[in-house]
Amino acid sequence: MSSIRVLPDLLVSQIAAGEVVERPASALKELLENSLDAGTRGITVQLSGGGTKLLKVTDDGGGIANEDLHLALARHATSKIAALEDLERVASLGFRGEALASIAAVSRLTLTSRRAGEKHAWTVTASGAEVSRPAPAPLAAGTSVEVRDLYFNTPARRKFLKSEATEYAHCEEAFRRIALSRPDVAFTLQHNGRSRYHLKPQPPRGRISAVLGEDFHDGALQFDEASAGLRLHGAAGLPARARASRDEQYCFVNGRFVRDRLIAHAIRQAYQDVLHHEQYPSFVLFLEIDPAQVDVNVHPTKTEVRFRDARGVHQFVFHALNKALAGAMAGAETGRGPVTAPAPAFTAQPARQAAMALAAAEPAAFYETLFGRPTPDAPLPDAEEAPLGFALAQLGGVYVLAQNRHGLVIVDMHAAHERIMYERLKGALDKREIPMQPLLVPATFPAQPLDVSTVEEHGAVLRTIGFDIAAASPTSLIVRAVPALLADADAWRLASDVLRELREYGASRVLTERRNELLATMACHAAVRANRKLTVPEMNGLLREMEATERSGQCNHGRPTWHQVSLAELDKLFMRGR
Repeated sequence: MSSIRVLPDLLVSQIAAGEVVERPASALKELLENSLDAGTRGITVQLSGGGTKLLKVTDDGGGIANEDLHLALARHATSKIAALEDLERVASLGFRGEALASIAAVSRLTLTSRRAGEKHAWTVTASGAEVSRPAPAPLAAGTSVEVRDLYFNTPARRKFLKSEATEYAHCEEAFRRIALSRPDVAFTLQHNGRSRYHLKPQPPRGRISAVLGEDFHDGALQFDEASAGLRLHGAAGLPARARASRDEQYCFVNGRFVRDRLIAHAIRQAYQDVLHHEQYPSFVLFLEIDPAQVDVNVHPTKTEVRFRDARGVHQFVFHALNKALAGAMAGAETGRGPVTAPAPAFTAQPARQAAMALAAAEPAAFYETLFGRPTPDAPLPDAEEAPLGFALAQLGGVYVLAQNRHGLVIVDMHAAHERIMYERLKGALDKREIPMQPLLVPATFPAQPLDVSTVEEHGAVLRTIGFDIAAASPTSLIVRAVPALLADADAWRLASDVLRELREYGASRVLTERRNELLATMACHAAVRANRKLTVPEMNGLLREMEATERSGQCNHGRPTWHQVSLAELDKLFMRGR
């Protein structure tokens, strides 16, 4: 007697449901996608018991014909594809033809639909393997799918469901993803009779604000980049608004929410230069690509995809997002959204402003080293050309206070100058043009034998990054030259840190994957230190350099370099106008 048998259709559907309908949120996602594929302009979701007792989705889409209702609940029956060619360029959200059948296999389901021009709607019910004959029913237009008692006939699976609050939270997240993907569609969500969301059709920026809140909207950079048949647009959270978890990360490929490792890696790379350690960026990103260039038939949940040209997609996403972040000036809001610095229309020079008497003025040579000698006839930038305004004073030896057209600007001078030096070093290394500055008095310091051997082994690499270091003896090193940009840094400490990087990671990694970490270390040594008194022209020079430097809104470690306090906020502090 054969031990191999054909499984009953119901059991096959219940097995499939284990993959497609993991929990109520999974069923909600499938039903919402079906509604969008039907061309709906408005969707209402009603939940009870976190979706375990009731999950109802009603839309005003094209509807299902009476004669097709029974097929809608059959496995592998769909109107969205007909041949392999269709599968290779899927433009719809659904295409497998198994979602409704899988849901019906583990619930009590009622499907009601009415096509345009029909006198009334038709309905069928399913309970496990039982499917009724179509019967007339009331419905204005579109389709309504009512799912009750999910997993009533598979108690083992039902035991794995969590509390009502947890299941509702998953349903709400599925709803938010779909709502973000289609801002042109109206969405309503009710739970246990209470309205939770009522979203009207709106522009993408408005939908992001409505779903994720004003804080996300105001702390995000809106951008839109296109190249070679690819388009990436949406809202990228500024590094200063990074979070401790990945709970505000939404990525869509042709309108489909995905979790793709390739895209995730490109996003991490774009943020790595500005994001604080162990923090996660927030974003809502939309990637548009020719459907023939992406395979969505990877997993039953359809949240994984594969790209025909994976490397090309990775590079495009990285460069598009990196370009957007490079122009961002973080740390302030003025009305709606973050401040972004316009491309400077002038050479970054200190503004002509009367000197302010400070407790201790730095030598003029210090200012010239950092920012160059001022040009006597340099024009005074106006408010539009100087988004960070003009210096007023220095506070606590750490902060520069400035006034712009919005109010008060507070700058962390070390963090800001660190970013400036870092970007200069990156640009110089990219061009292989890090000039050396010979030291008037070479610095000699004791060293471990391993440091001496590191210098002897990697002398060429050291020269590439602007150092001339040699062994003075088996236990000492001499620094004859350092990068010109770092001429004022402590040569001994700077060289020690650079040698440690070379020793721990090797030359090849230091110049490739560890390159930015090395340059960040070097920039930190060169940045102006706390408690160093700056003159007003020096402070203004720093502000102008920030405006002309990419990514100057954050230091190399992801901390904000400046913050805007508006006049309205100051008025509120002093209760003016009350």
